[in-house]
Amino acid sequence: MTSTRLSLIVMLLALANGARNENVVQPCAEVQTSSAVVALGSQVSATCTIRKDCPFPIAPDVQIEWRLGEAVLPSSSVANQSSRISEVVIPSFNSTMAFLMCSVQTSPPQIVGGVQIRAGHLPSVPHHLHCQTNLTTPSTMSCTWDPGRDSHLPTTYSLHTHIRGSENYSYVLPPGHHSYTIPRKGFGIFSEMEIYVKAVNELGESNSVPVTLEPLSTAKFQPPEITNICTVPNKYGCLRMFWKLSWQELWVQATMNVEVQVTADDSEQWRDPQKVQKRVRPAKHIDQCRLQHGTRYRAQMRVRYQQSPWSEWSRSHSGVTLESAPTGRLDSWMKVSGDRTHKQVSVHLFWKPSKQFRANGQNVSYVVSRARQPGERGQLCATAGRHCTFQAPAKARVFLSAVNAAGRSQPTEIRIYRNKDFKAITEMTVTPHDDTSLLVQWKREVFDSLHGFVVEWRPLLKTDPAHVQFQITNKTQTSLIISGGIEPYKPYGISVYPRFKDGIGLPQTADAFSRQKAPSMVPNLRIEKSGYLNVELIWDEIPLEQMNGIIQGYKVFYWEENGTANVAHAKPNERSIFLKNLNPRSVYQAFLMVSTFGGSGNGSTIHFKTESFDMVLVVISVTCCLGLILTSIITLLYYTSYRGRFKGNFCPIIPDPANSSIKEWSIESLEDILPDFSSKEPSLVHLSHLSFLDLPAKVRKEEEDCWLNSAEETSDLGESICGSPTIAGYCGSNSDSVPYATVVFSTSPCNSPAPRETHAYLRSESTQPLLEAEEAFTPKCYQNITAEKARETRFFGSSESDELEEVPEPDNSWDEFPFLRALEMNVSENE
Repeated sequence: MTSTRLSLIVMLLALANGARNENVVQPCAEVQTSSAVVALGSQVSATCTIRKDCPFPIAPDVQIEWRLGEAVLPSSSVANQSSRISEVVIPSFNSTMAFLMCSVQTSPPQIVGGVQIRAGHLPSVPHHLHCQTNLTTPSTMSCTWDPGRDSHLPTTYSLHTHIRGSENYSYVLPPGHHSYTIPRKGFGIFSEMEIYVKAVNELGESNSVPVTLEPLSTAKFQPPEITNICTVPNKYGCLRMFWKLSWQELWVQATMNVEVQVTADDSEQWRDPQKVQKRVRPAKHIDQCRLQHGTRYRAQMRVRYQQSPWSEWSRSHSGVTLESAPTGRLDSWMKVSGDRTHKQVSVHLFWKPSKQFRANGQNVSYVVSRARQPGERGQLCATAGRHCTFQAPAKARVFLSAVNAAGRSQPTEIRIYRNKDFKAITEMTVTPHDDTSLLVQWKREVFDSLHGFVVEWRPLLKTDPAHVQFQITNKTQTSLIISGGIEPYKPYGISVYPRFKDGIGLPQTADAFSRQKAPSMVPNLRIEKSGYLNVELIWDEIPLEQMNGIIQGYKVFYWEENGTANVAHAKPNERSIFLKNLNPRSVYQAFLMVSTFGGSGNGSTIHFKTESFDMVLVVISVTCCLGLILTSIITLLYYTSYRGRFKGNFCPIIPDPANSSIKEWSIESLEDILPDFSSKEPSLVHLSHLSFLDLPAKVRKEEEDCWLNSAEETSDLGESICGSPTIAGYCGSNSDSVPYATVVFSTSPCNSPAPRETHAYLRSESTQPLLEAEEAFTPKCYQNITAEKARETRFFGSSESDELEEVPEPDNSWDEFPFLRALEMNVSENE
């Protein structure tokens, strides 16, 4: 942009300061150079001559100055100022284009002349000349070449051809073009020709190295077509392919170079194909041998003529070689379950082809049997898969064979071993190797009977045993790269088993991911228990298919409104957390964060409120009340169930003295109502509260007076009595638990002869009414005493003196004692 602007300024100034001659504007100065186009870096010299007829006033001693672009150049010291001439020499011109100008030192300085100088290189020799013939209609030949380095000067190219016995052709190209397409008339398909390229610019020209070729040998053919693939009769492992050129090239009948590649149909896409090259004419078949028997192959082919470029690969075509019986052995791995004491064990057998195994057929099945030549009786299982489960005797031998339509393979013998309790693997780690593989490493202990290891892996999201894979290693190997079907973000279970001579040891097991990321979902928190100072939060387990990695732990973030956040941690196997030291009656927010090695995810935020302390007291009070009520009910039920025993011990049944006689109160009649006492103590008989008193010699006067004084007040059973069971001389009324009557004997009531005296009865009163249906407790042996012969009496309880004063018999009538009178009447009748 600067050079263009400077060139415009030079031209305008030259025209403005020039002289007009016949309407032609002439510059005031003439600048001459050795060459307007020079080689880059060469020397350039120039002369500036100011014209005499220049209308611009120039002083005789004017000084001329040179400029190359914006740089000032020193002028030559040998300058003829009288003739207005100045010279300049540029030692090395390093610009591809620049303006050289001369000016006079006036006020202001005036440019009086200038010239444009361009620099560059000779054109480079074109190389890599390459031509390719197109056999489609219309046929053409396209040639391309490499122009080499830029010459910085306009360069033209031309393509020249020479055909023996024919005229020469030259094709001039527009500037900047480095390829040309020769029409069909400029070459012959089978005629040899010579081709070269010429490059020309202002500094000179250069020619490429001539290339001699046959146009057909430069043709790139269209992909051929495989018409059919079939087996070769009586040849195992061979396929015969029939092919042809594309319909536009069917006229070519020359011998072609053909390359064929085949690969097994069940292998990966064209990985390590078998290739063969042959020279054949079109429409001739090609045999491809050294293939596996009974295997389906896909085949492709491409062609070229002599050294021409290869055509693209044809569409694939498949064929099957002849079948033969399977060969080689199968690698097997078994899991045995069952008690050692049992004769039969359960065996889960897995197998896979070894590197030497060849199925040699399309439909291959597998048979496990007890005999080397299996029959229907000895066959344990037959399946098209690669695993089966069966029952077999412990330490038995089974035989595994592969079967196809052509026959059966040699059986592989497998011994059924029991599991051993040996732990030969001390440590095991599984790390990602890349996104589709895992690195398994383990440490082992030294055992003489150790044969090797079995590495087993399976996808945890698929429970079908068909997805179980394994690899058998020797005893020196302690690592393995698993690459079979491993996907990122999917969990896999890996186990390493030690193999011994007579069994399989205890495994080491681990779960692993080839690549991890944050879980696809995070469970929400739920409130399990809530108090006024603490809260228990729980959450569900993340489904295995949404973990996307190994859980490293849980974090619960919780905070009070307008407060700082707190964090509580939980282990990977925990599903709850207990938040302590909270503020009562406060609202909190919380959410759960789950982390794996690949990232973390957050759950939804929940709100919860702690309880107030008053509510806690109410709950405690209600709980205590309910406990007391429940305890009372249980106690009541307990005593209700034992009501009969309670009643018998504390409320004895009292007979009705008005309708019975004391002498009829025998122990046999009371057996049904008496309580059952322990057999260790003698059976006691209680006649309610009847007291049997011995008659002392005398009765104190105070006692007699008390009795006589109270005789008038004891006309009924509910009135006061005279005497006390504990205090002598007691005379009271309405006493609780007092005897109904006192039977007085002259001698001991038991084990003594019958007294001669008549029976005597002392009446007392009671606050408890007599029950009609109850019978009284009565001693077994006793004698009634009549009132007439009773001389002395002894009241209940102890006395201060063993001697009692004689008391005259009160003159009372039986009419005042109707109940005792009834007893007396009954006694008379019985006598």
